[in-house]
Amino acid sequence: MKRELIFLGPPACGKGTQTNRLAEYLGFPHVDTGSLLRAEIAKETEDGLVAKSFIDKGHLVPVELVATMIGKRLAQQDCDNGYVLDGYPRSMEQALRLEEINANNDKGTPATFKAIYFDIDTELLIERIINRQSCPKCGEIYNKKFKKPLVENMCDKCNVELKTRKDDTEEIARERFNTYFEETAPLIKFYEDKGVLYKINANGAIDEVWERLLSVVNH
Repeated sequence: MKRELIFLGPPACGKGTQTNRLAEYLGFPHVDTGSLLRAEIAKETEDGLVAKSFIDKGHLVPVELVATMIGKRLAQQDCDNGYVLDGYPRSMEQALRLEEINANNDKGTPATFKAIYFDIDTELLIERIINRQSCPKCGEIYNKKFKKPLVENMCDKCNVELKTRKDDTEEIARERFNTYFEETAPLIKFYEDKGVLYKINANGAIDEVWERLLSVVNH
């Protein structure tokens, strides 16, 4: 049976690290909305430039733009048995679009759907964001305080210099949280009413959160 897994939670709650690990564990593709958007931005396409103008202000990217990209990605053959989707949906409108995307792609194939919510303290997230670094080559995420690389400012896997996103400032981070709680938090109730929401405590060490995640995924 096809397994469709999505993840909810505020910025820097640990979704990226855990979903990447989970995708490898399950053998499913890790569909990261952020990576899809950054690829368009890096190519400086028209859509990429529009997306960048929203991201830089801590706002959500227009629904249709993201939905088109997600729909094409989830329709690819490597998603036939399931997927780990990180960063989508982020609004009720996107959630409804995802239901349409899944219905079109499943084409009658039996599927299970789980929305997993990472519950975590907001002030801790601010600390995570302003100390976050990432590898420009493989996308691995590090943190100057919570997940340091073996060599300072260098990726453990690629041995290239880590980068800090321009929007990883406290001011933009708090704006992103305001946007999240206003537009994304209602999804919790939406999926809870459908009986497909699973909450995990995302405070604590990476391995502790991983064990909590596995208990939900394998339930």
